Amino acid sequence: MAQVEATTERIIAADAETVFDALADYSGTRAKLLPEHFSEYEVREGGDGEGTLVHWKLQATSKRVRDCLLEVTEPTDGQLVEKDRNSSMVTTWTVTPASEGKSRAVVTTVWNGAGGIGGFFERTFAPKGLGRIYDAVLAKLADEVEK
Repeated sequence: MAQVEATTERIIAADAETVFDALADYSGTRAKLLPEHFSEYEVREGGDGEGTLVHWKLQATSKRVRDCLLEVTEPTDGQLVEKDRNSSMVTTWTVTPASEGKSRAVVTTVWNGAGGIGGFFERTFAPKGLGRIYDAVLAKLADEVEK
């Protein structure tokens, strides 16, 4: 099994603290940022960054739906890590200052891919598909915090 990785980033016209706070607000803002690929969103514990337990279903393709139960940690300033209890998937959100009044938001998701020919297709196509999904999240994030 090879590790599969998808990374997307965006410069957002808001300071890093504002952007990070919006991402970490699982009980409020985060639900508004999710495109149609996400369903059954539910905060089960916490709701603000570290200590949050959140559930959703992610439909990456017409046939592939992941049931995700994510534990949220904040290992360093400006970083949220979502570890899925149901799989090897880990998503890391990193927000850093970019320039005056702007920030860089980077989202990276890694997981253990399948083997064989299925794994080849997963490693080839999944990062692009997931990148498009998270690009939509980052676009909605920018719309939310740039108001």
